[in-house]
Amino acid sequence: MKKSLVYLLHGCFWFANILLFFIVMGVLCYNDQIEETEALYYFRLVAGVVVTPALFSFYSFYSFLFPNYLQKNRFGKATLLGILLAFIGTILGAFVIYLLLGYDLSCHAESDYFGLFLMTVIGLFYGMIALAIKIFVTWYADIKIKEELHEKNHRMELALVKSQLDPHFLFNTLNNIDVLILKSPEEASSYLNRLSDIMRFMLFETKIDFIPLSKEIEYISKYIELQKIRSANTNYVQFKIIGDQMDKTIAPMILIPFIENAFKHCTNKKIENAINIQIEIKEQSINLTCDNAFDENRKKAENSNGLGSELILKRLELIYPNRFELATNVKSDRYYIQLNIQL
Repeated sequence: MKKSLVYLLHGCFWFANILLFFIVMGVLCYNDQIEETEALYYFRLVAGVVVTPALFSFYSFYSFLFPNYLQKNRFGKATLLGILLAFIGTILGAFVIYLLLGYDLSCHAESDYFGLFLMTVIGLFYGMIALAIKIFVTWYADIKIKEELHEKNHRMELALVKSQLDPHFLFNTLNNIDVLILKSPEEASSYLNRLSDIMRFMLFETKIDFIPLSKEIEYISKYIELQKIRSANTNYVQFKIIGDQMDKTIAPMILIPFIENAFKHCTNKKIENAINIQIEIKEQSINLTCDNAFDENRKKAENSNGLGSELILKRLELIYPNRFELATNVKSDRYYIQLNIQL
């Protein structure tokens, strides 16, 4: 909790006490139970009997007893020390009475014993209130610290996942450009500009949590165009956008891993519609549907650098907790994924 809020809490507490005292004194004076000439006497008496023990006990419990004993689970010593602190507050109160009113609390009279007992009880009462306030302030501070640690951990974990995504895509793209340069150097300039745009997107756009959906789709389109150069059959990919992209935002590079994996695991790029990609944009959601030709009997490369589904799922859980649905399915010779993200 911020110090300003703690000071405000203390100020409100003592203001309420002072206000209550003045209300009681005003009522007594108004009903002629106390003459105006006696009011100053009672003010001084209250300063010694109530205010001094209350202030001393409150802040000694708050600043010393709680952090040094209660917070360390030393309850027995805390109880004995609390009683001692309240009694010290009583002695200070008696001294204030002596200074203001000239009373010498010699403890010989029965009323003096009762007065000392009452002052000790008042000290304990305010000490308990101080502990309650301190416990609340500490509890609130602990919650804020835990929230900050959770947020930092969330960001670090998300950055780690993202750092594992970006190199994989970059390596694939560089391989595509390599194939393009060998095949047709004349077209290399155009595709290198697209690669430049992709790298600029990865370096700058992904540093923020959310970007316009139109930028993500533009990025996907350029990625697909670069993938097409690896096959003579440019019709093996079908990419379709349904809905309005405007005024929608999305986490950067949240859709591309599914599309990237479709290209990686597609087993036959010579057929029509070997890969079908569709992004449907609704008012409050985005639906990605992707399927590709797939051979279940194909042996996976042992040292594959492909993006694992565990990482993809982890990033979705971090960015869209309880706001996404991911379904995968294998039918005959095709692999299907369907992702729904609630915006």
